[in-house]
Amino acid sequence: MAAGKEIRTKIKSVQNTQKITRAMQMVSTSKMRKTQERMRQARPYAEKVREVMAHLAQINPSARLTSPFLRDPKEIKRVGIILITADKGLCGGLNTNAVKLFNEKLREYTSHGVEVEVSTLGQKGLVAAKRLKTNLVSSAVGLGDIPKMEKLIGPLTGIFRGFYEQKLDAVYVIYSQFVNTMKQQPIFEQILPLSDRDLKLDSKMPWDYLYEPSAEEVLDQLVRRYIESVIYQCVADNMAAEQAARMIAMRSATDNAGEAIHELSLAYNKSRQAAITKELSEICSGAAAV
Repeated sequence: MAAGKEIRTKIKSVQNTQKITRAMQMVSTSKMRKTQERMRQARPYAEKVREVMAHLAQINPSARLTSPFLRDPKEIKRVGIILITADKGLCGGLNTNAVKLFNEKLREYTSHGVEVEVSTLGQKGLVAAKRLKTNLVSSAVGLGDIPKMEKLIGPLTGIFRGFYEQKLDAVYVIYSQFVNTMKQQPIFEQILPLSDRDLKLDSKMPWDYLYEPSAEEVLDQLVRRYIESVIYQCVADNMAAEQAARMIAMRSATDNAGEAIHELSLAYNKSRQAAITKELSEICSGAAAV
């Protein structure tokens, strides 16, 4: 029964693994609900800042023309890419898909002679950026389950300052968008310069604000706050996608473990039955000989 003992050991090992994956699935389910709520709560603030910023830019064309964040570069020679990934794995192809998109954009810009500066948020993105030997200017890891602005904005200051000082012509972000519980997709979006979509209002507002110190400086600060809110929204979206992907991956792992246990149990029963049949045959043969 040496084979039977080995199969029992495998069954016990798979059962222990199944307990872990089931626990991780339950934890991810709980965290996903919280990250979804956090993601939804961040949207009204970002939308209101965008509305005020768009209104100010519409009423004061001169402020829009002088803002470094709203300039329209004639040629793209140097860009910055912010890669947002998870710190941990075990979430299906979430990080792999984001890194794959990042690698595609990297090759595309490099083939056209465009220099790329990279900043990463998340351990998996940092590892990928180093492996691809990119021009990594900053990174942040250990973001936790709740995005905090002091952890996010600090590492990205260099890229935003580079655009402000016209050392970069555009800034993009790559992250995993939460579509629904079953679907998360990698997204490549332009953050700077702000597009016409960001500065478009649904309705005209004829009234203006009272500014202190000036419309240009107020618009400049509003754009900074808007960029921060966009980054926060992207990270919150990525965290919700991460928990959803991990929940699905752990559910699949738990189901696969159940199937493996079933197959091993069948193999064990067959092995045990064969051993019993063999012993009975030997007993019968011995009795017949007597």
